[in-house]
Formats: sequence, C-alpha cells, structure tokens
Amino acid sequence: MNIIVDKQIPFLDKFLRKYGNIYYIEGETITAGTLGRAEALLVRTRTICDNKLLKNSYIKFIGTPAIGTDHIDLDYCRRHGITVANAPGSNALAVMQYVITALLTLAMKKKTGLSTLTLGVIGVGNVGKQVANAAKALNINVLLNDPPREAREGSHAFTSLDALLRQSDIVTLHLPLQTDTYGFAGHAFFRDCKEGAWLINTSRGEIIDEGALMQYRSKLGALALDVWRNEPQINMRLLDVTDVATPHIAGYSLQGKRNASQMILQALAQWLKDTGTIPEIPYPEMVAEPIIPKGNSVQEQLCAAVQKTFPILEIDAQLRRQPASFETIRNNYPLRNDFTAYTVPGDHAGKFLQALGFNMAGE
Repeated sequence: MNIIVDKQIPFLDKFLRKYGNIYYIEGETITAGTLGRAEALLVRTRTICDNKLLKNSYIKFIGTPAIGTDHIDLDYCRRHGITVANAPGSNALAVMQYVITALLTLAMKKKTGLSTLTLGVIGVGNVGKQVANAAKALNINVLLNDPPREAREGSHAFTSLDALLRQSDIVTLHLPLQTDTYGFAGHAFFRDCKEGAWLINTSRGEIIDEGALMQYRSKLGALALDVWRNEPQINMRLLDVTDVATPHIAGYSLQGKRNASQMILQALAQWLKDTGTIPEIPYPEMVAEPIIPKGNSVQEQLCAAVQKTFPILEIDAQLRRQPASFETIRNNYPLRNDFTAYTVPGDHAGKFLQALGFNMAGE
C-alpha cells in the first residue's frame, strides 16, 4: 500500500513502514496529481481534502493530527467510503498552556490582577475544559458556554452567551469550525461584549468576523490571536492592533504532537485491521527542568514561570518582523514542552504552578 504523508507531521517515520510505501510531501503541494495510487493520506490543516483533491483517487483513509476536520469534506468522504480520523484532545494541554501564558502576559502588560477578573470560556470540549480548570486554579472566576453540552447535562453549570459576554472580562474561544460557528464572533457578539473585555482565539480564524472585530476593536481592552482568516496571508491591519499575535502554534508542544501522531497511527492500524501490536510512539524524553519563578508578586512569578516554558513574546515579535513568513515560522517553530516537563519550588507561587501541571521539586 502507498501512503502519502505531510512531511511536517512528526514522529511517524519508522512506525509507518510496516504498513507500506511512505511518501513524504510538503502539505501545500499535495494535489490530485501527486496522489497517484496512494490509498492512505495523512495531512495537516493546510491540505483541503475535497472533491477537487480526491476525485478519481484511490484514497480510502485520511488521517489528520488535528482537533478539527474543517479542511476535510466529511460528506464527500462518507459518500465515497473514505474513513476519516482526527486527534481530538491530543494537544489540549498545549493550548491551555498558550491561553494561560497569554492571560498572564496580558495581565502584566495591563497591570491587572487576574483573580479580580471573570473568564468566559466559549466551547467546553477537551481544550475548553483544560482552560477552565487552569483558570480556576488561579482563582479566576469562570463562566462556561456550550449549548450542546448544556442540552445533554442541564443548565446548572452553563451560562447563556449573552449573559457570558455581558459579565466576562476575558473571553476565550474554543469552538470547532462548522456551518453554525463560521463568523460566530460577529457584530452582535462584539456589541454584547463587556466594555474593555479581552478576547483570545486559539480555535480557527474563521470563527471571528474580522470586519466586525476591526469595527469594535476600540471596545476591547486586549486581543490575543493565534489563528487568522486566510492563513498564511493574514490581515495586516488586524495584526497591527493585536496585543499578542502568533502563527497558529498554540497546540504545538512535543507531547501534543506525539499524542496526535499516535492517535492517527492507531486509527490507520485499525482501518487496516492490523491484529498485531500497534506501534507505540515513545513520549519525548524529558529532563525535569527546574524553574525558579522570579518577581515581586505571585502573579509576576507565575508569568515569569510560564513564559520560561513558552516565550510567547518572542514568537510574537518574530511574526511582526516577518508576517509574510507566517507559514515558514509555523513550520519551523521549535516544539515546546508542556508544563509537565518542569519543576518548581514548593513555595506559594509553586503551589499555583503545580495546579497548572508543573511538578513540585522533591516530589
């Protein structure tokens, strides 16, 4: 069997060999003409898997190490007997790390105590749950909005969208991109936002109506964007008014990437009805690196610690210097470790950090 793999998907090389001939290609260059007689296709979000790509192909399996499947025409795949596998939850800890680092960075910039604020989490799936739990660990008041979960579980733990927007000092988006979420944050959304609210988006750029965002930008107190419409050709005017700007790397941790590749490898093996031992990709070797948080306040120490694990302002500066190199910066981003790869002292700040996933020194 022939398998085509986006060369930016890590960890798979030696583990795929048992299943056939492997051809690594840059995701942006995967076209109908390059598929040949391949039956399996492993792609990232940059490869649009639709009729244009798949018609007349031999593809019967598509695996994507991503949370979402908005780049795959699922209806087409169902009609043509193509199995689709993705990796929900694989990088939830990495995205949580991004959101918490962005929050602490913005709080220090705005000279605001996070524990005085209310965070509204819109979309409480694998990622949203991690973000909500981490925020609560920092004594941030948290409101949750997730209509599908509310319909299943009852309304006691959830807040309506309009109430959440009125009350939240910070809003973070964790929605899948689908028909009913395209342009979700539009004019009505921003009209309902609390004056001075901060907005963070790590889901998909198309969740936000960028025209509406630009119109209401002066109403927002801060803006952090990891995802953009029309990536990698992003809106330069929007970049200029963003407080934290990164090139779609919120989920890019070593552990998250490993988890995603493992999930796709397992799905491929199941599709092939492999009755043997499914290869297990080892976790990246981690040396528990000690971090000594420094700062005059606990919040300063927390900010210093999380920025040590993820120097968010460095990648922000790089994107601003080279916005036309969005895709190159993204593809060459050095995968970071999750909070779990670090140890901190058992002091007051360390206890907060332990609640975020850091290890306590000596334990």
